[in-house]
Amino acid sequence: MVSLPEELQAREAAARQRVEELQAEAAELAVRLERARADLSRLEITRETVMEVLAELSAADVAPEVEAHDAPEPRETPVPHGNGVMAVPPWREGLVAGVLPDVYRDIVEIVADAPGPLQAKQIVPRIGLEATTAKIEGTRGKLKRLVERGWLAEDTPGRFTLARHDADVGHVNSR
Repeated sequence: MVSLPEELQAREAAARQRVEELQAEAAELAVRLERARADLSRLEITRETVMEVLAELSAADVAPEVEAHDAPEPRETPVPHGNGVMAVPPWREGLVAGVLPDVYRDIVEIVADAPGPLQAKQIVPRIGLEATTAKIEGTRGKLKRLVERGWLAEDTPGRFTLARHDADVGHVNSR
């Protein structure tokens, strides 16, 4: 029969060996995770660059540069975009919200109709989404993109309004 101290030593040795094995697995997973993060980062940068190029090309196709006194009335023009790519062109004079992908256009219209600044959590139910953390964060990302592209402003962190443009005539043309 094995004594209790010997049994405890054997179990301790087995547990120590299991800990060492798991630490080795964790180290390997950490290396794999870092590689996957690097791949993800490269893909995100590539996607963002492609979206910027598409937005610039779309904006150039939507309305060629003309003299201010020759500018036609703003009109809707769909923005071409590839499969799965939602091109949000940078705002410029004469460009209307109708050129935005549907969800972005809806967000701009909701913000434009609001009496004051809105938070992402207030916009989510108004665009027909369930107010879950994931939907709020996704909408916040879209709001930030609209700010970066000049459609919206974020004067106070997390509170979004329609961007003010010197030549803005105060309308949001949609459908």
